[in-house]
Amino acid sequence: MKGHDLINSYLPDELIIEIFRHMHSKSSRDACALVCKRWLALERTSRRTLRIGASGSPDSFVKLLARRFVNVKNLYVDERLSVSHPVQLGRRRGGSQSTLSSLKLHYMIERGESDDSELESNCFSDAGLIALGETFTKLKKLSLIWCSNVTSMGLQSFAQKCRSLRSLDLQGCYVGDQGLAAVGECCKELQDLNLRFCEGLTDRGLVELAIGCGKSLKVLGIAACAKITDISLEAVGSHCRSLETLSLDSEFIHNEGVLAVAEGCRLLKVLKLLCINVTDEALEAVGTCCLSLEVLALYSFQKFTDRSLSAIGNGCKKLKNLILSDCYFLSDKGLEAIATGCSELIHLEVNGCHNIGTLGLASVGKSCLRLTELALLYCQRIGDNALLEIGRGCKFLQALHLVDCSSIGDDAICGIANGCRNLKKLHIRRCYENLGDMAMAEIGEGCPSLKDIVLSHCRQITDVGLAHLVKKCTMLETCHMVYCPGITTAGVATVVSTCANIKKVLVEKSKVSERTRRRAGSVISYICVDLSIPH
Repeated sequence: MKGHDLINSYLPDELIIEIFRHMHSKSSRDACALVCKRWLALERTSRRTLRIGASGSPDSFVKLLARRFVNVKNLYVDERLSVSHPVQLGRRRGGSQSTLSSLKLHYMIERGESDDSELESNCFSDAGLIALGETFTKLKKLSLIWCSNVTSMGLQSFAQKCRSLRSLDLQGCYVGDQGLAAVGECCKELQDLNLRFCEGLTDRGLVELAIGCGKSLKVLGIAACAKITDISLEAVGSHCRSLETLSLDSEFIHNEGVLAVAEGCRLLKVLKLLCINVTDEALEAVGTCCLSLEVLALYSFQKFTDRSLSAIGNGCKKLKNLILSDCYFLSDKGLEAIATGCSELIHLEVNGCHNIGTLGLASVGKSCLRLTELALLYCQRIGDNALLEIGRGCKFLQALHLVDCSSIGDDAICGIANGCRNLKKLHIRRCYENLGDMAMAEIGEGCPSLKDIVLSHCRQITDVGLAHLVKKCTMLETCHMVYCPGITTAGVATVVSTCANIKKVLVEKSKVSERTRRRAGSVISYICVDLSIPH
């Protein structure tokens, strides 16, 4: 800054820091840090979160980061953030070379970028983790993503130093039982733990963690840990009485483990299961014991039936979010039980459950009047009458996703348009023959709040229907229209010329005229079409 600066003269540090905290965009905060040395220092002081690329020899500058960002409480180290092109910063008039170096490092930290001459390629290891524990003593959250060189030794040292840690993500780290046991012994405030792809763990480590800090644990994720069995979940059920969220993806877990969690963790609110060896018995226990359950996601269940959903419907009256994916033995009866018992349902996704049809979804329309989001994927047995019932009953519906639902046509979408005037998002993919211009015209008339529409592989929708849609949906911001042969350059031009709020249009490049490109090139994105592949 040149000359007398009223802002720097009159505003105290505390007020400027408070302004920085209300800037959620990293680019905005970085811009403020470049204004002057004072703002750079204040921005560093107010920084609560750092993201470090695990390549570029991260171990070597952890201590430097701690000296410059003294109040960091959330730290993300990600092996997937690779070394990219160096950031070039011009010399600020009056600035010193050391200041420029500091700024450059500041940018490299956040973006995972470096100059190859300054930072040689390496991976984050125990040395870096030990340094983190010694320097970032105020840490509340640590995320180590695919840092495969981190072992139990580093985790032990870190846990001993950062005893106030509340969240730990070890996804893809080959840590063993000793490291996890140390976390349980030292981090008594731990609330959130992710053990996804931690292949070095066995029941011993997770049992000791549950014994050590189970009282505080609220969120637990276990996936692709081949040595974790029902023994671990029995320990969780015994010691983690405050657990609210459990995500479990394992072929080695059976009924005993889920039963133990259901009976011991009665405050459970979120349960996500991909366990091919779990049967009705376990889900019935969830319906009986977990009466506070709000979110249930069941993936690839092949050994349970409508009995399970009946138990959930009878017991879990607070259920708000249900995802059923590739559950082949569920039928309309099970979904009817959910609709009747769980009237507070606001989000429903049915994906590849081939025995669920029109009657099951129609019952949702009759009973779940608060539904705001509905996703139907690969549901060939669900027909128009189901969505007509949704349109009549679910007046608060805001998002509808349809993928490869061959029995749904114009009548269904017209029913949605007539009843769901709050609809903001409509995604239609691979509904080849039954959906056409009539549906688009009705959506235009009935859903003026629509902001986001996706049309993919819809062969009967043409420029005419698109014109009717955008004429009335004046709030539209996003429009994807790909692999729709009836939509031409004229339709694309209509969208960009009519929708004053449009921010993104995704379309094949061949359907954008030169005039449209000049007029709205900044909002148009292209999808590449391989002419050798039929769509």
